[in-house]
Amino acid sequence: MFVDSHSHIYSVDFSLDRDEVITRALEAGVERIVLPNIDSSSIKPLMDLTDTIPGLFFPLVGLHPTSVKEDFRKELQILEYWLGKRKFYGIGEIGIDLFWDKSFLDEQIEAFVTQIGWAKNRSLPIVIHVRESFNEVMEQLRKVHTPGLQGVFHSFTGNLGQAEQIIELGFKIGINGIITFKNSDLGETIQKIDPRHLLIETDSPWLAPVPHRGKRNECSYVVTVAAKIAQLHDTSIENIAAITSKNAKELFGF
Repeated sequence: MFVDSHSHIYSVDFSLDRDEVITRALEAGVERIVLPNIDSSSIKPLMDLTDTIPGLFFPLVGLHPTSVKEDFRKELQILEYWLGKRKFYGIGEIGIDLFWDKSFLDEQIEAFVTQIGWAKNRSLPIVIHVRESFNEVMEQLRKVHTPGLQGVFHSFTGNLGQAEQIIELGFKIGINGIITFKNSDLGETIQKIDPRHLLIETDSPWLAPVPHRGKRNECSYVVTVAAKIAQLHDTSIENIAAITSKNAKELFGF
């Protein structure tokens, strides 16, 4: 069994062939798909997809840092309303992104800390988006961290020292197709990390692994990610599937 711990399969990128994509995922052995939210506009398609196949999709609610603009407090109010109406398995994806725009850093920090508060109050894990912002994220996380707060640093691209900081806090490390890229040295880092600290993910429709790089990503490709990690650790893909599925189950409470 594989768990795709991070997929946006509810997005319009799959509007023409979503059923076929789901079928391919099931045939590949993907039995759980975690759906992180983006903002108020994505919550309905996310929940509609969740309701189509009970037991396959596990929804999260959160405001993505790149969606944090002038109206972010209104966005948070809408998402907090949904948090009280439906069952969610985590808060995400949340975090700080300084790659595209640095002008809303203060707002991103406020949104990040607010949503961590939601997670702590409800004993839910958090799914953290980090891009060009590792130090900023860790600074805020350490300020509010308490025993019991868990989560995953999704789409990890950092170095060994950063990975060790994540593990020290008791968080997981999310690995996707980036690990297969020829210009990435992520494999050298992950080779030194015990798989019990890892989750596998696609982040579909983005970051498709080699040999699909540059094309739309999909949930079945999580198997390619698992295979690369298995190669790095000189073990079987079945072993990596079992370990990472157990990690996801424990984190999200499937």
